[in-house]
This record gives sequence, C-alpha cells and structure tokens, in this order.
Amino acid sequence: MNKYRTHNCNELRKEDIDKKISISGWINKKRDHGNLLFIDLRDNYGITQCIIDKDNKNFLELEKIQLETVIKIEGKVVNRSNDAVNKEIQTGEIEIAIDEFETLGTCKELPMPVFSDQEYAEEIRLKYRFLDLRRKKIHENIILRSKVISYIRSEMSKLGFLEFQTPILTSSSPEGARDFLVPSRLNPGKFYALPQAPQQFKQLIMVSGFDKYFQIAPCFRDEDARADRSPGEFYQLDLEMSFVEQEDVFNVVETLLVNTFKKFSNKKLMYDQFPKISYADSMLKYGSDKPDLRNPLIISDITKVFTTDDVSFEIFKKLVKSGSKVRCISTKNTKDKPRSFFDNIDKWAKEQGASGLAYFTFEKDKKLSAKGPIGKFFSEEALLEIMKITNSEIGDSIFMACSKQTDLEKITALARDKIGKDLDLIDENIFAFCWIVDYPMFEKDETTNKIEFSHNPFSMPQGNLKDKDLEKPLEILAYQYDIVCNGIELSSGAIRNHKPELMYKLFSIVGYDKNQVDEKFSGMINALSYGAPPHGGIAPGIDRIVMLLANEKNIREVTMFPMNQNAQDLMMKAPSDVTDEQLKELGLALKIKKK
Repeated sequence: MNKYRTHNCNELRKEDIDKKISISGWINKKRDHGNLLFIDLRDNYGITQCIIDKDNKNFLELEKIQLETVIKIEGKVVNRSNDAVNKEIQTGEIEIAIDEFETLGTCKELPMPVFSDQEYAEEIRLKYRFLDLRRKKIHENIILRSKVISYIRSEMSKLGFLEFQTPILTSSSPEGARDFLVPSRLNPGKFYALPQAPQQFKQLIMVSGFDKYFQIAPCFRDEDARADRSPGEFYQLDLEMSFVEQEDVFNVVETLLVNTFKKFSNKKLMYDQFPKISYADSMLKYGSDKPDLRNPLIISDITKVFTTDDVSFEIFKKLVKSGSKVRCISTKNTKDKPRSFFDNIDKWAKEQGASGLAYFTFEKDKKLSAKGPIGKFFSEEALLEIMKITNSEIGDSIFMACSKQTDLEKITALARDKIGKDLDLIDENIFAFCWIVDYPMFEKDETTNKIEFSHNPFSMPQGNLKDKDLEKPLEILAYQYDIVCNGIELSSGAIRNHKPELMYKLFSIVGYDKNQVDEKFSGMINALSYGAPPHGGIAPGIDRIVMLLANEKNIREVTMFPMNQNAQDLMMKAPSDVTDEQLKELGLALKIKKK
C-alpha cells in the first residue's frame, strides 16, 4: 500500500462510507466553526472535504496550519447530511472524519491566493507560476493541453503518420524571424541557431523517402510577444506528406481538427468541411486574411459609384480620382438605432487613425433616399447601385471609408469587428474554420518598389510556368494556404517547390543569383537535386489550438511556464548573466550597448 494515500482527492463516494482511508494533498480552504474545523484537501484530481472536532488532539494544530501546506490525513469516510451536500464537486456527498494527520510539506505565507481564480498581477503570477498553476482554471487548462496533445498524437498515427524528432541545434536561416543563437565551444567563433521551425528538416525527411511525418515540434523565434503568440518558444503540430496535392493536406487537417474540436469542446462547428476563400476575396470581403466567419458582415467595394455624376460627395470623388478606393459595410435593419450609435463608430474610426467612417441609412417614403449626414450627396440611382452591390434593403445602413488600398483594408477589417461586436452579431459558442488559399507568390514593397516573396519562398507556384509568365511576377499565385479559426491564424502551409531549376528562377526575381541560392540554402537545394518527390505540409500551432478550446484570450493561460512581454522568465530569472569563465571558454567577449 502507498504510505501517502489509499485514494486521491476525487475518488471517494457514498459506497466508500465507513472505510478507513488516507489521502494527501494541499490545504485548499479552512472554515472554522468554533467546535468544528472543515478542511478542503486538494490534489491534482479534485477536492475532498475533511472535518475535525475540538475534542480531537490534532484540532489546535490544524486550526493554526497555513493554507497550501501539504498534509496526509487518516480517517473514516462519513455521509454528509442532505443540506450539506456539495453538488459542485464529485466527492460532495461524503466527507472524511479526521483521526490523524501528518505534515508532509510546510508552506510560507502566500504571495497570492490559490483557492480562487480571481485576476492577479501578471508579474506575481509569473514569478510564482508554481502557485498560479495550482489554481483550478489554469490547472485544468494545462491538463487539457496534455490531453489534446496525446489525442493528436494518437489520431496522427491512425492517419498513417510516423513521428520523428528533428535537430534543436541547427544553422541560422536567412529568411523569417530573428534566430536565437547558441555559441559553439568546439568551433570557436561559430554559432548554432535554435530552429524557428523544422521546415527544411521535414522536407529533407520527404526527400529521404519517408511518406508521412509529424512531430509536436518546439520552435524558437526571437519575436515580440502578443496575446496569441509566446515570446521565445512555442509548439506546433508539424506535418509533411509526399506525393500530395493541396487537397490531400486539407483532408488530413480538416479530419484532425474536426475530431479534436468536437472531442474537447461543447461549442458547435460552423463547418465540418471548411470553406476555401482566396486571398484576394478575403482581403476584399473581410479586409484581412484572418477573417472571423462568425461575423456575418461583408465589406463591399463601391468605388465605381463615385466615378459617376450620381454622387456629389466631392471629398471621396477627389480621392478616387487620385487612386483611392471606397469600401463599405452594410448593417441589416439598423434604421432604429440612435444617432449616437453611428457617431460613436465614426469617432472610434478616427481614434484608429482613419479619417472616420461616413454613414447613411436607406429609407423610402415616396422615393428611395438616404438618411444621415452624407445622405443628400447620393441620387436615387446611386443608392440603387449601392444596394445592388451590397445586397442591402430599406432600413439597412452603410458605413464607408475612402483611402489607399492597404489603409482601407486595415480600417474596414477593424470596423467589421467593431460593428459586429457592437451589434452582438458574433456567436461565441461557434468555431468557424476556413482555408485562405491562392496567396500571391510575390509582392511589391511600397517603399522600395522592390519585388519580394510575399509568404513562403519555398512554395510551388501555380500553373505551368514558362519564362514569359515570370515577366509578370505579381500575377503568379502559389500553392500556399492558411488555416484560420474565429479570426485567429492557426498555421500557414504550402505545397513545396521541389524543382531546383524552378527555384533558381523564382529567387532570381527577388534578386538572388544561382550562387547566392546555393550558398544560403545549400542543404535544401543540394537534397532536391537528388530526386525529390512532390510534397507539402502545414504546422498548426498547438498553443493556439488549446487557447481556442480553453476559451482563453491570452496564450499564457495555456502555457505551463511562459515568459512575460519582455521575454523574461521571472520565476527562473532568465535570461541571466554568465561568468567571465564561461565566456572565455566560448571565446566570447561582451560589448554592451549603452542605452
């Protein structure tokens, strides 16, 4: 028999009444009723209420004991009275009459409460993360994370994938985010890099003749923190497949995500088969390539209406003549909304750095007209055309903005989210997945006018490209795709370019000659020259998947030991100073920049 416990703190039931048992755990709560002391004992599995009366020799000692002290209790399982049953916990019909107890681990005064999930300062939570993790909500989040990862591993094996581990110490990549560098003692002056992703290795696995690979892969990027991205490190479900097209990857990922989200959440899936939206359509209709499809609002382009004599709104007409576009959002049946609703959205847009959002509402008495500050500038013909473009009806309202395309996409995307929330249009009990496809292979930098890769330089371009097609690089689309859920990008993926000659051509468009490609991507280009199969893959973020399933807004709530916004581990005090001896051994000297 285990000397610490016969049962865990979530195990005992009415059928165990009169049994002599022992349980161990942390003191979660104490309630002193004078003659009786109630102690809630907590372990990883749950809570059991224990009771001791003042005649017991251990009463005074237990009365004084600090919360979160680890103790072992020996006693008898007894029935709770009907009015004392606690339906919130699974052991709520019984309690333990304490005979003996033993202190297993003492506890100092607590810097933060453990028995509640109230908001607490992040600095304290991260410094004492081991205490924070005892709290019910975050403890359950981390258990959920473990279960999700185990389930994904099982499902990937069922789908015929083999799990392989790729190197952690590798070479620095000239593309992507900043690397974390690791000095080499055995090779003075040279550095390893921690992998931003196992991208090149998983492609090399396909070249090696393996057919389906996956890994719950740690990735390291020296990036700033965001609510949906951890600074420093994160985990992704990395997968790659040989002899596949785009649809083959989609089928695997959809099957996995549908099964996972149905198993671990009670929320509904808007689509079991995820819609595919082209990048161009997504930027037009949603202003973003990360659309939240729970929001029914659609953005429409009405620029052409402002090129006619049917509109006399000169501010927008002049901007359109200089190359700006006009896009709008139609809201259904908002005719009865107060003026303050519309003015507040216009004010909000100005706070975002835009010039505001012009608006009007369609109404009809004897003829069609527009109610609002700019309504008088639109003829009946113009209003009919806008209604046709936006599928609007009488009583609907239009919010519009005019600007250069990039700025316009930004403000209309934000406005779509803002208006959707203000009108309570977003169902929080739904997961809405979609694929964003047909990304452009190249884009033009607005500052330098230089052609650059827009997404992933190792992706396969669409079509049977010939030299003449390369003369119009901005028209080339790629087999690149993102998986998005509720406005959160879970992953990017692509069908890979496995043809060295085509890769040289594509890199030449952004200014790389053959020697530069051979130098910067020597391992990859060399391997592809020895018979590479068509292959492709994707890498959904584990942290973001669990964040969605746990209904959390911040990724730190589903990460066991996260860093703060400044990429510091307050608990372990990392990053830390190193000794002169360590630096000397590595052949390094520090030259700290003065702030």
